[in-house]
Amino acid sequence: MNMPVNVPVDDPNADTEWNDILRKHGVIPEKPPSPTPMIQEALREAQKEAHENRLEDKDLDELNDLEDEEDEAFLDQYRQQRLAELSEVSNASIFNQVYHLQKPDYSKDVTEASHNAFVFVHLTSSLGTNIESRVLTELWREMARTFGDIKFCEIKADMCIENYPERNTPTILVYKDGDIKRQIVTLIELGGARTSMKDLEGLLADVGAIKPKDHRIVHSISRAEDVPYNSIRSGKMFSNSAATTNEDDD
Repeated sequence: MNMPVNVPVDDPNADTEWNDILRKHGVIPEKPPSPTPMIQEALREAQKEAHENRLEDKDLDELNDLEDEEDEAFLDQYRQQRLAELSEVSNASIFNQVYHLQKPDYSKDVTEASHNAFVFVHLTSSLGTNIESRVLTELWREMARTFGDIKFCEIKADMCIENYPERNTPTILVYKDGDIKRQIVTLIELGGARTSMKDLEGLLADVGAIKPKDHRIVHSISRAEDVPYNSIRSGKMFSNSAATTNEDDD
């Protein structure tokens, strides 16, 4: 009876002549390929992509400042691209305000309008004590001024949907092409009472309302998130003007 032969193997992954013989006869498996070449290739691709996209977030002034560092023809290509993007956004910026909805006009002002642009609806609380709803009302105004190609609307939840639970306010509804694409109940998933412009910009990019590298995100200077949370909570943010008070009353 033939007894099995125990072949000594110190390190099956070692590059030795003995291991080569064992692999040739199938005693040990082939050595797995080294990940080093793949890692190096990935790094080269990342560096190449970073170099090719180095001007993506630059505005026109920043592009002009790079005239001594970049090829003029290459820079001019980016200038034309940036001008085209600015023109496209400018031509589409026809809203630039928060629209206060009435229930009879909801279908026309929201559902039908969403065939031409994204429509974001804030179902707001009827109670002045709802901090999240007050925060979102202020952010809604800033968003409407910044992203004029998107229609931002607001309506009291119980006026829009009978017996809508107060605990579910504020609610954000995102419409496009006649359908609701996203629904967010309260601001808990965005940051609660500390929700910021950055959080809402992320939502816009997530649903496809803006591009992730939209220049209005990268180069926006004035930020509603810079306003202290306590200012909103204490009501100081609402003492800006009589027009603001009237808008709330509406």
